[in-house]
Amino acid sequence: MAAHNTQKNNKTTKPGGKGGQTLVIAKTLAEEQRLKLERLMRNPDKLAPIPDRQREWTPRAPPEFVRDVMGSSAGAGSGEFHVYRHLRRREYQRQDFLDKMAEVQDKEQEYLDKVEENKRVADERTAKRRKKREKMKQKKIMAKKAKLEAQNKKDDADKASSSSEEEEDEEEEREADDDAEAPSFIMGKK
Repeated sequence: MAAHNTQKNNKTTKPGGKGGQTLVIAKTLAEEQRLKLERLMRNPDKLAPIPDRQREWTPRAPPEFVRDVMGSSAGAGSGEFHVYRHLRRREYQRQDFLDKMAEVQDKEQEYLDKVEENKRVADERTAKRRKKREKMKQKKIMAKKAKLEAQNKKDDADKASSSSEEEEDEEEEREADDDAEAPSFIMGKK
């Protein structure tokens, strides 16, 4: 009795399976990915499994107290060398890991220092530009005040001169009335 009935396109049917589901064996990676997507899309309401991020490898902490201190010197048993070699390899891995972690921390610190420096430079530039804007604003205000003062002085001078001009204008009007001259131009005539 065969456990699986082989059909076309590498599909096999499990006897007594869920509603005659077909088992498809993927030959390529693209086909495998397509099959996974089809399985996910059969039930779109079901949440897709998202694997957790793998934790980074960390070495075991070194022992606090080493009882059997050994080396690769003469007098050690033939089996002890392999234990020594394993311990040495593990210690080298731990030191390499610590070196890499120190390098990563140095890079992070350099990055943070660079960000802080860029921020400081940007703040200085902003302060300089703000000072320049304030200076320009003060210049405009001072120019406006100077213009108003000049205008006020002119108005005061005009008022003083206008009183004398008004007297002159009145005298001219009196003279014009007395003269009763004919107008110097006539409208509508060419």
